[in-house]
Amino acid sequence: MEKRNATSDFILLGIFKHTRSHLFLFMMVLTMAIASLMANALMLLLILLDPRLHRPMYFLLSQLSLMDLMLVSSIVPKMAAAYLTWNKSISPAGCGLQIFVSLTLGGGESFLLAAMSYDRYVAVCHPLRYPVLLNWPLCIQMTLGSWFLGAADGLMQAGTTLSFPFCSAHEIDHFFCEAPMLVRLACADTSVFENVMYVCCVLMLLIPFSFILTSYGLILSAVLHLHSQEALKKAFATCSSHLAVVALFYGPAIFIYMRPKSYRSANHDKVVSAFYTIFTPVLNPLIYSWRNSEVREALKRWLGKCADYKCQQT
Repeated sequence: MEKRNATSDFILLGIFKHTRSHLFLFMMVLTMAIASLMANALMLLLILLDPRLHRPMYFLLSQLSLMDLMLVSSIVPKMAAAYLTWNKSISPAGCGLQIFVSLTLGGGESFLLAAMSYDRYVAVCHPLRYPVLLNWPLCIQMTLGSWFLGAADGLMQAGTTLSFPFCSAHEIDHFFCEAPMLVRLACADTSVFENVMYVCCVLMLLIPFSFILTSYGLILSAVLHLHSQEALKKAFATCSSHLAVVALFYGPAIFIYMRPKSYRSANHDKVVSAFYTIFTPVLNPLIYSWRNSEVREALKRWLGKCADYKCQQT
């Protein structure tokens, strides 16, 4: 089988075709991406500038916003440029960088969501011990651990994936470089790498996901013992919305990375990947942040200061 030149570029076929219906879908996705960038950037600024939000819970939220901001920025601009300019090529270095960044942020977010579920568990089930059970040193350690584990996974998968020899057909039927899609193009035996990748997914996805389900299960159990209908409704509304976003992140990621190679379909994979790379970053600030009364109050104070500053200027 003919092998491609190691210096030649890959071709990202993309998710959209140049038809009216797909142009409409492209504009919708682009609008969602811009909204995600603005919402997450605003959340970062609010937490940074408002001293009342300088607490472990909001520090974790700021890291989630930063990860979502970087994830969308690493994928959508290239996707949009390829669609608008018809230039779908990407260098091996650029492809490796996309794999590394997306896995670093995706893996880091997986562990960060688990840390956030622990924060909610402590706040609801052990409110008096919150300063002890979730202090600043532990919060920093969980955050750094999330970034480190995500980066380690990204570096391993990006380096190993690009080390394979690739066949002459080097078109990637996807809208960004993702390790499972690139492995399909390899001319070598990738079974060992796929088994290692499966083990990594168990550690990076299934374990944090199980921890999150356990945390929210304990929260609901604690609330049920209060025999308060109002507390139960509030807890159910909060937990259900959080778990819905968690499912939209972990479900597609598990579907992409843990399915057997023989069951994979490029058309399905592209749509599913869009959920945890584009759609979830839009929902995260809405569900975790803007529904929070303290965040809304911080936004009102910030807008009030901006209005006062403009009045003074005039």
